[in-house]
Amino acid sequence: MKTILITGGAGFIGINAAHRFISSGWDVTVLDNLSRRGAKKNLEWLKSVHTFEFVNTDIRNAEKIDDLLRNSSPDVLLHLAGQVAVTSSVENPRDDFDINARGTLNLLEAVRRFSTKTFFINASTNKVYGKMDDLKVNELEKRYEYKSLNDGVNEDRALDFHSPYGCSKGVADQYCIDYSRIFGLRTVSFRQSCIYGPRQFGVEDQGWVAWFIIANVLGKPITVYGDGKQIRDVLYVDDLIQAYELAIQNKDRVNGHAFNIGGGQPNTLSLIEFITILEAHQGARLSVSWSDWRPGDQKVFVCDIRKARDIMGWQPVTSVKKGLATLIDWTQCNKALFL
Repeated sequence: MKTILITGGAGFIGINAAHRFISSGWDVTVLDNLSRRGAKKNLEWLKSVHTFEFVNTDIRNAEKIDDLLRNSSPDVLLHLAGQVAVTSSVENPRDDFDINARGTLNLLEAVRRFSTKTFFINASTNKVYGKMDDLKVNELEKRYEYKSLNDGVNEDRALDFHSPYGCSKGVADQYCIDYSRIFGLRTVSFRQSCIYGPRQFGVEDQGWVAWFIIANVLGKPITVYGDGKQIRDVLYVDDLIQAYELAIQNKDRVNGHAFNIGGGQPNTLSLIEFITILEAHQGARLSVSWSDWRPGDQKVFVCDIRKARDIMGWQPVTSVKKGLATLIDWTQCNKALFL
C-alpha cells in the first residue's frame, strides 16, 4: 500500500487531501499540532469516516520529526503545515520564520537523512513574488486587471519577498528546490494562489473567500482592506488535490520544479465582485467596512498555469460559480461548526 505523510493534515487543505488519499486506498498519516482554528473539528470529522494514523506534534520539533521519518519512511510527504497569515508574520516575525522556514528545513533534513525515497511536495505561495509594483494594471469599475499579462504570472518571474510571511515561505520554497539539486531528493514546490472549499475555517486575515461566507452566514461585519478591486485567481480545493495527485504520478518530470497553481485567468474574482455575489445570494446588503491596504498586498495576482498543464497535464475543472455555490451551501448546512 502506498503511504503518505501530510503535515498540517487537520487544516483545511490537509483534511480534504487526507480524505481523498484515504478514499483512494493510501495509508495516510496526519501530522498536526492542532493549533489552528477548526483543526480539532476537522480531525474529529475525519476520524468519524476513516481509519488513519494521527501524530500530534509540531514541525519545529526536529527530534520528533527525525524519529517519525526514521521509523515510517513514507512514499510521499505532502507538506502543508505552516503559519499562513501575512498580518501574523508582521506581528511576530520570529514565530513565522521558525514555523515556515525552520520547520520546512527540519522536514527536508529528516527526509535527506532517513527517507531519501520520499517524494516531497511543498505548499508554497504566490506571495514569493512580492507586490509586483512594476506590472502595469488597468483599473475597471469593480476590479483591476493586468495590462499585458494575458495568461498571468509565470514561474520565470523574479522572486521578490515582501513581508515576513513572503520571506519565510520563500526560504522554504527555495530550500525545497535546492535539496533536489544538491542532495538529489525528489521535490516540487507549488506556489499556490487563493484556495477555497469545504471545511475551511477562514478568518479575517487568511482565507478570505471562506471568511466572507462565514461572516455572511453568521451575520458578522466584513472588513475590506484596500479598495476591494484587487483580484485573485481562486482555486477549488478538489482541483488543488488533483494537482498533488498528478505531481505524484509525474514525480520524475516535476522534480526540482516550482509551479504556479491557481485558478488561472478563467477563475478570477475581486472582493467587490464576491460581495455582490453574496448579497445576491442573501437577498440583502452586507455590513462592510473599509480599511487601509495590508503590507505586501497585490492589486492583481493571477497564475499562468500553462507549465503545470504542459508538464503534468493539470488544469482546474471547477468554475468559480460552481465552487462558490458549493462552499456557501456547505457553510450554511454546517453553521453550528462556526459558532
